[in-house]
Parts: sequence; structure tokens; C-alpha cells
Amino acid sequence: MPIRWITRPVFNKCGMPYSLRLNARFILVFNFAILILFADGCKKKSAPPPPPEVQAITLAPTNVPIFEEWIGTLDGFVNAQIHAQVTGYLLTQNYAEGSEVKKGDLLFQIDPRPFQAELDQALAKLAQDKAQAGKTELDVKRYTPLAQEQAISQEELDDAIQANLGADAQVKADEAAIENARLNLGFTKIKSPIDGLAGIALAQIGDLVGQSGGSALTTVSTINPIKVYFQVSEQSYVAFWRRLVGSGNTDENFPLQLIFSDGSVYPVTGKFFFADRQVNPNTGTLQIVGLFSNANYMLRPGQYGRVRAQTQTITNALLLPQRAVTELQGTYQIAIVSETNTVHLQSVTVGEQVGAGWIIENGLKAGERVVVEGAQKVKEGAVVNPKPFGSETNQTSQADTNSAAQTNTSK
Repeated sequence: MPIRWITRPVFNKCGMPYSLRLNARFILVFNFAILILFADGCKKKSAPPPPPEVQAITLAPTNVPIFEEWIGTLDGFVNAQIHAQVTGYLLTQNYAEGSEVKKGDLLFQIDPRPFQAELDQALAKLAQDKAQAGKTELDVKRYTPLAQEQAISQEELDDAIQANLGADAQVKADEAAIENARLNLGFTKIKSPIDGLAGIALAQIGDLVGQSGGSALTTVSTINPIKVYFQVSEQSYVAFWRRLVGSGNTDENFPLQLIFSDGSVYPVTGKFFFADRQVNPNTGTLQIVGLFSNANYMLRPGQYGRVRAQTQTITNALLLPQRAVTELQGTYQIAIVSETNTVHLQSVTVGEQVGAGWIIENGLKAGERVVVEGAQKVKEGAVVNPKPFGSETNQTSQADTNSAAQTNTSK
């Protein structure tokens, strides 16, 4: 495109006119630049963005109970295996399986006829031997004066005395045999030795029971109260024992909780019963036994559950919601808001996890404000708009601290 030149009249200092040629494209670009400069000058400066809004909590020291949990196995307070003490055929079963029985209740009946016959035979032999003992006693009484008068020899008197002693001994043996026969006859009635819950019958009517090495007929368990067995580590036991004995507490002040597999908690608290005499050298654990009341027989032997107990209390602890703590490559960091609403990223040392909270051991002071919600929006030195941490969340966190927080450790 050919260049267009524009000729304009121009006057010099003396007022004499002369002509000046200008490039039309140059004039157009020049005017456009002037317009842009004027447009920029007319624009208003934009306002800076507001500081990000975060939720912060002001920490105060509190006493935090530390709880531990162990896997527990339930067992009867007494488990009586019922065996037949004499050999015989089972005639009747006199209890309902799974029912409650009392001490002395009849459970099974063995055919008593053979044992009744043995008793009758022993009684008859006793009568016979008593008659013989009476005769020998009369012989002694008759021979004694005759021997003194030398009507009979001393040897005959001695034989009569010894015969009488033997007859008396036989009578005593017969009496012992009768007692044994009566015991065996009584053993044909198999009775419960304790109050408890009777299990399934393991023998049927007509079975020959009571043979050497025979299995139990059933089991009766006392399950109110019921025992719970659980294993604790040596470290847990030391803390357990310090709180139980070192502080002067009794077992009534050391409650145990039982948690079922579905997470529900048994409504009645238990208590410490006893600890085993030694630590298992293979596992390094000590067996503890607790007791739970079981009036409605809800708990049964062989049942599993988690046993929860408070082992210690940390005083003046700073408990922070876990969401406020950021973990990066093994280090823990929190965001602290200063009085000027400026954020400072602080490294901390964490301790026990208590429910939804975390105990801060180092790096945090009471009264400092810590960002709980919105920590991902801030960085070192940033200015924020802090708001109080939501009351509903705070209440939930506090509830976790007081109750649900008890699940801090599981063994």
C-alpha cells in the first residue's frame, strides 16, 4: 500500500508559512496511544480482596482421662461339669436344657436297682456278722471265770477273746460297706452342686454312663456375677496398678466397661477382681479378671467383647481437635492466630489421641488461638478473619473428650 502524505501549512518563528508533510499512519497510531493513556487514567483502582475467614478455638488447660481397651472373654464365675459318679444306665433327664437350676436340683437319674440290691446285701451281711459278734462276746464272758478256776485252759480263753475282736471288726467293715452302698445309691440321683444355668445334655436316656474316662453329662455355670478375662501389657498394668493402689482407690472406684461387637456398651459397669500371679513370659502380658453383674443373664460364657478402663488422668492438658493438626513427613503443625489476626505456622509435639482430640505436649500455650477450620487457606504471615469455632462442633468434641474419647488405645 503506498504511503499517504499529508501537507499542512506551518508557520515559522517569523510568521512565514511553509508546508510540512506528515505520514497519515503515524498520526493514527499517535492519536490511539493518547486515547489509551487517557482511558487508563480514568480507571479506578480495584480494592484488595478481604482476608480469608477461618474458625479458631482458644485453648484452656483441662484434665483429660486416658482410657485403654482390651479384648475380653467372658466365663462363668463357677463352671461345674456334671459327671456320673457310678456306672449305670440313664433313666431320666429331670431338667430343661438352658434353664436356671438351684443347688440340689435333680438333673439326671441312673437306674438305682443294682445299687439298692448291693445295699440290701450289705445290710444282711451286717446282721449276720452282728450275730456272730454276739456269740463270741458270750463266749468270752463264759470262758473268763472258767479259766480263773482252771476249768479250761488259758489258750481257749485267748481264742475266744480274739474271735470276739475279729467279729467286732467285721461288723465295722459291714457298716462301712453299707455306707458306701448308700452313697452309690444316692449317686444315682445326679444333682446340681451349685446355683446356675444348666447347659445342653451330652448324654441321652438309655446311655451307659459313669465309665472310667467318660465325658461330662452337662455343665452348670454360675453367671451372676460373670467373669471377664483380658490380657494387659506390663506398661498398662503398671499404670493400672498405680491408679488402683498407689492413689488409694478401691475396686469400686475403678470401673470397667464392656463393649459389644456392635459398639453398644453394657449398661452395668464392672469392677476389678484379681490379677494373675505372673506375667506370661511368651507374650509379656498379664491376665486380669473383672466381674460384671448379670442379673438378666444377658452375658454368657464364651462371649467376646472389649473391656475399657481408665488407667490415668493427664492434668492441665491442652486438647486440640485433630482436624486442626496437619501432619507432614512425620512432623505436626498448627496455625496460630496472633492478636493482630496474623497467622503463624507452629510445629508441635503431639501426645495421646483422645477421641476426636489430640493432646499437645509442646509448642502450644494456653490462651493461644488455633485455626480449626480453614487451615488450608492460610500461610505464614497471612492476615485472616477469625471466627469462633462452631458451638455444635465444639460440643461434639467435648463429648468425645468426656465419654467417647475413652477409645484412645486398643490392645
